[in-house]
Amino acid sequence: MSWGTELWDQFDNLEKHTQWGIDVLEKYIKFVKERTEIELSYAKQLRNLSKKYQPKKNSKEEEEYRYTSTRAFLATLNEMNDYAGQHEVISENMTSLITAELTRYVQELKQERKSHFHDGRKAQQHIETCWKQLEASKRRFERDCKEADRAQQYFEKMDADINVTKADVEKARQQAQLRHQMAEDSKAEYSSTLQKFNSEQHEHYYTHIPNIFQKIQEMEERRIVRIGESMKTFAKVDRQVIPIIGKCLDEITKAAESVDHKNDSQMVIEAFKSGFEPPGDVDFEDFTQPMKRTVSESSLSNSRGDGKSEPKFGSKSKGKLWPFIKKNKIIETLLGTKSPKQQKEPLSHRFNEFMTSKPKIHCFRSLKRGGAGPEDFSNLPPEQRRKKLQQKVDELNRDIQKEMDSRDALTKMKDVYIKNPQMGDAASVDHRLAELGQNIEKLRLEVQKFEGWLAEVEGRLPARSEQPRRQSGVYEAQNPSGVNSCAQDRESSPDGSYTEEQSQETEMKVPATDFDDEFDDEEPLPTIGTCKALYTFEGQNEGTISVAEGEMLYVIEEDKGDGWTRIRRNEDEEGYVPTSYVEVYLDKNAKDVHKPLQKISE
Repeated sequence: MSWGTELWDQFDNLEKHTQWGIDVLEKYIKFVKERTEIELSYAKQLRNLSKKYQPKKNSKEEEEYRYTSTRAFLATLNEMNDYAGQHEVISENMTSLITAELTRYVQELKQERKSHFHDGRKAQQHIETCWKQLEASKRRFERDCKEADRAQQYFEKMDADINVTKADVEKARQQAQLRHQMAEDSKAEYSSTLQKFNSEQHEHYYTHIPNIFQKIQEMEERRIVRIGESMKTFAKVDRQVIPIIGKCLDEITKAAESVDHKNDSQMVIEAFKSGFEPPGDVDFEDFTQPMKRTVSESSLSNSRGDGKSEPKFGSKSKGKLWPFIKKNKIIETLLGTKSPKQQKEPLSHRFNEFMTSKPKIHCFRSLKRGGAGPEDFSNLPPEQRRKKLQQKVDELNRDIQKEMDSRDALTKMKDVYIKNPQMGDAASVDHRLAELGQNIEKLRLEVQKFEGWLAEVEGRLPARSEQPRRQSGVYEAQNPSGVNSCAQDRESSPDGSYTEEQSQETEMKVPATDFDDEFDDEEPLPTIGTCKALYTFEGQNEGTISVAEGEMLYVIEEDKGDGWTRIRRNEDEEGYVPTSYVEVYLDKNAKDVHKPLQKISE
């Protein structure tokens, strides 16, 4: 089955068909190119989607990804990112293996087709030229034959006429013979031209045209095979990434199967557990006895003594139970028992008097300064504070290990320098070794400090078997020391911080003897140095002290890392100032002797 024999007369149709085949190939190239663009766009959208839902660094969202469900979601986002990468691979492979190859092949195909049809047109022009030559020879032979017949008839007519001279007859006879000779020559030429044309025509239709059409047929078949192979490659490119995409989906499934609801519930407990024990039973108050009821400030059912009428028994106000009601337990715990006069005074007035008379309470630093939380995390509930302190201890131990590793490396380097002086100066690392030693010592002191706080918190955490009781009289606290338990007595809000709003419903009372003994026996802190005020500071908050620029004062407590230094002007005036506002001169041998200090102007 050959186009050269079957389609010998369909040159024009073959030309149209091959052009259509090239158009189909170009259409397929355009299709693949648009597919690659779709794959790239899809991959980009998947990456943007994955990035959109990724947790922000150093944000609250990052902390939420500790639960198994959110970790599984994060794994899904990461796998979707890899999934998008496979679609980019599809686009790249289709572009390189199909689009680029077919585009180059189309250009070659166009050139080949142009060459074949040029040869075909040239062969057609040659056969047409031969045909024209044959027609011309035929017409000339026909004309000469007609001229010979007319000359013969004229000769016969002249020969039969008796009136014509013999010379005219002879002339007519010679003319007829000449015409006959010309006809014979034309006949011979026509015969020769015809034979030549038949030979050329046979060569044209049985050799040249079949060869040309055969080449065109092979070209078209190669085009068809090539587009089929491209379609196979199209499917193969997709199939190559299916295993990797399957792995991505398997990882998503594996992440989903790792979700543990029990573990997440336990993590919620660890995240929000305050360490407080729930309140005990409320004692029954018998109002049938004709006795005066003792008002207890720690009772959760009594009013605040601000002149409001006492709620009736069984009223809705008693439905609010600790720790879901708001109250200022810190202030009430520290202030202790009210005197009859103090019961009529506002709580804020009593607090101001207390802070003015006893400014040595460390657990109120975070309240006085209004900045970040205290270094010992005393603003957190016991359980959360223990976790934070443990994390801090672990972090400091890791820092110590890093510093020790660096010191060991430098020590080895120094030994090498000592043994091989040409490699370096051993004394050049002494300064760095000294710095590392100081850093390690500072970090160890920090670890001791935080371990002390951690031991203190772990010693305060109540046993689960103990059940505190809420009475209408005196509140039985688990920790007898009011000051030491001030951080523990604070109320934990739902977000893990303490609420310090003043309660309008209930108060808790701590035995006044414990509180007073804690501060009445405390001796004034000795001075550890002096300082000069670099700037004027208006101490408007409770616990702070105002200083003027250039004023010299005594330092009684260094900065504990929270940005505040405790100073004293005289025996009656002391408080906190920002560390950056003063220049401190520490003196380990300083005694608690208040020498007059004059204001020094710069």
